[in-house]
This record gives sequence, structure tokens and C-alpha cells, in this order.
Amino acid sequence: MAAKASVSPPEGDLSGAFEALRAAARHLPDIVETTSYGTPALKVGTKLLARVKDAGTVVLMCPLDEKEMLFEAAPDIYFETDHYKGWPAILVRVHAIPPEELRQRLERIWQRQAPRKAVTGWLAAKN
Repeated sequence: MAAKASVSPPEGDLSGAFEALRAAARHLPDIVETTSYGTPALKVGTKLLARVKDAGTVVLMCPLDEKEMLFEAAPDIYFETDHYKGWPAILVRVHAIPPEELRQRLERIWQRQAPRKAVTGWLAAKN
């Protein structure tokens, strides 16, 4: 059986990209659905985890020391524009990233951004 080609949604429709973020973060506590720069976003408290940039791209918060590794490991998924150079955020082709990988990336950034008590409680409940 041939693999299905990934089809990007129409340029102005952000709902597919946001639904991918929402599904990937569903298991995390205290997620707030909001907006950032006029597009749908996910936060924990007041700290940004991710936002939709456009119909095919999401912005994930990402430690600077991990960005280069991600660019090299999966350039078809992760990229950067000049605007994001030097910032702890990475651009992700939302229709190219496997859902489990997106879930793991959101989980990692949630653990960095959420209050320590929430992270400790969540990890204890998870194990």
C-alpha cells in the first residue's frame, strides 16, 4: 500500500496546526489555550509552550543548545528564520513531524516551563 502524501491545509486555516498542538499536549496538566501574536497558542501559566505561526508551521519553545542538533537531525521538520536566531524557539513543519515526536517535544518544554511543584506531582503520578 502506498503511503499517503501529506497535504497542507489552506494558507489561512490555522485550525489543523492548532489541533495537532492540542492533541500533543492533551496529557499535560495546567495547559492554557490562548493566543500569541494573534494566533492560537498553548501556555502553562503565563509561559509560552507553543504557538501556531501559519497553517503549516508551529513555533515551539526550545533551549538554544538543542536547536542546532534538531536542525541537523531532522531538517525536513525543524528550521529557523532570521527572526528566530538567538531566541529559544524553533520552527516546526507541523505536517512533517510525527505526532509522538511533537508530544515528546511539548512534554520536554512543559517540564522546563511549568512550576516545579506541578512537574514533580505530574512525574510522580506518571510513574
